[in-house]
Amino acid sequence: MVSANPIRPYFDAWLRRTGRQFAISGRLTQTALALAHEDGSTVDEWRSRLRILLEGHEVPSLDLLTRIDALLARPTTASPEDDRQGSLF
Repeated sequence: MVSANPIRPYFDAWLRRTGRQFAISGRLTQTALALAHEDGSTVDEWRSRLRILLEGHEVPSLDLLTRIDALLARPTTASPEDDRQGSLF
């Protein structure tokens, strides 16, 4: 008996990982804003497209996939150096 392997294992893994990233409040909108800024589209168009991608209804190009990964990999918190200078007392 043959086990049911996913047809697109790497894309499916990307969907799970990216879905967890976008579960963080504001991450999907931040990514949509950056992508809209790059190509001149609206944030709402990118938000809709990203949701379609996450549902698996569209497979992104390799360029878009790596661009989304790069945007999600950016640090979103203040660096530790900023925290040291923030409080004097």
